[in-house]
Amino acid sequence: MKRPMLAAIALAFLALPAVAQVPLSQETYINDRLVQARVADMLRRGCPDISARMIRAFSEARALKRYALDQGYSETEIETFLDSREDRRRIYAEADRYMVQNGVVNGQPETFCRLGRDEIARQTVAGSLLSAR
Repeated sequence: MKRPMLAAIALAFLALPAVAQVPLSQETYINDRLVQARVADMLRRGCPDISARMIRAFSEARALKRYALDQGYSETEIETFLDSREDRRRIYAEADRYMVQNGVVNGQPETFCRLGRDEIARQTVAGSLLSAR
């Protein structure tokens, strides 16, 4: 009696439609982390008193790739996403909006420094990639 029941359960699972995976460009966790990495990069470039924690950044990049692989995305899908100019422009635009909303003004390093110090103090993703000198 157990075998027919197990067989029926197995067939039921096989009959279920595969769960559609969202494109990487719509995967919230990955995109949010990439936006924050871009924010950190812009803050370190715009503020002479802030530097990047490069080892941490490389570690986070590897962890993000591992996360994508664990979610079922292939190496090819990840590389295609990372090479996409359209996705890069979108991520950069989101990072720019975030910085403007938080008071950063191009050509005013003190605004970059203020946001950078705030991000470090709040221990955000961007802040974890930065170090104040």
